[in-house]
Amino acid sequence: MKRYCLALDLKNDPLLIHKYVEHHKRVWPEIIESIKNSGVLDMQIYHISDRLFMIMEVADNFSFEKKNKMDSQNPFVIKWEELMANYQKNISFSSPNQKWVLMDKIFQLN
Repeated sequence: MKRYCLALDLKNDPLLIHKYVEHHKRVWPEIIESIKNSGVLDMQIYHISDRLFMIMEVADNFSFEKKNKMDSQNPFVIKWEELMANYQKNISFSSPNQKWVLMDKIFQLN
């Protein structure tokens, strides 16, 4: 099993942030299924202010390339991503089409 941590920013508007959080209380079942089918074993998203932090626990054979390909062919994921784009903004240093940015682990207690 592998763990990935990613960050993303939201548009700094309290109403939009509230709506984004509400959407994530009722994620579409097709999105949950797609996440699991890509090899994600557990996913958690944390929120503070306009910053999001995601932890993904994935199977050893998981790859972002495979997940991106699956997502690009799934009409539910495409529609969900279009909806979420209304609330998200790119982190200042990310590429134009990059939403979630992979973080580097800099410390581990062990």
